[in-house]
Amino acid sequence: MIYLTGDTHADFRRFSTRIFPEQKNMTKEDYVIILGDFGGIWSGDPQDRTEQYWLDWFEDKSFTTLFLDGNHENYDRLDTYPVREWNGGKVQEIRPSILHLMRGQVFRLAGKSFFVFGGAGSHDIADGIFEADDPELRRLQRLKAKGHPYYQNRQYRVNHVSWWEREMPSEDEMQEGRENLEAAGWTVDYVLTHCLPGSLHLEIGDGNYKPDSLTDYLEKIRSRCRYRCWFCGHYHWDHNISEREKILYNQITRIV
Repeated sequence: MIYLTGDTHADFRRFSTRIFPEQKNMTKEDYVIILGDFGGIWSGDPQDRTEQYWLDWFEDKSFTTLFLDGNHENYDRLDTYPVREWNGGKVQEIRPSILHLMRGQVFRLAGKSFFVFGGAGSHDIADGIFEADDPELRRLQRLKAKGHPYYQNRQYRVNHVSWWEREMPSEDEMQEGRENLEAAGWTVDYVLTHCLPGSLHLEIGDGNYKPDSLTDYLEKIRSRCRYRCWFCGHYHWDHNISEREKILYNQITRIV
């Protein structure tokens, strides 16, 4: 069995047995795939007790947890995990049954093929990216803490604290994706990403989302690749764009 769900941001209530009772019949040969913004590797402290608790909690689950990276991951932490081959593609092992599916890989799971490409450009940074020691950042934080209404909804992030440049892919990662699809004959059963290809990204954004190098790249993949269905997270919305392109958020969907 393979289930998909959207962003969790370290809120894992949906995986309780009350909400997700199907896990009672699952084994470690069954998979739950989180489509980015897992939030399980977020703290700046590798020994953070809350983080370790939840990773141990997932490890004790009956199923194997797989996740794509999103635009809200601690890439400084994530990049410390070793890379290995698994089911046809590259992964990073967080725990024996918690694996990060790396960008541009083609995996074979339960007899189906999956092209995976995580990452996304943050759209909640309208007020900028600050360095942690920037005096302007401290001023904004003080005003927000005081309840100043203008500063409550300011959209900014802090480099290497709440934002990482690595949220966007490198050219090497994009090229590896092309090469792996070429080796697969540009045909897979499923495409799993965090954000949408460019045309769909603009279509569902109603002017709020802008194109970038990743959405452009995924649009080219979409125009060439043959696939049964494309699933993504990122948009905090459970929505079927079409029969072949779907956004997941809180919903947990079985596909195999």
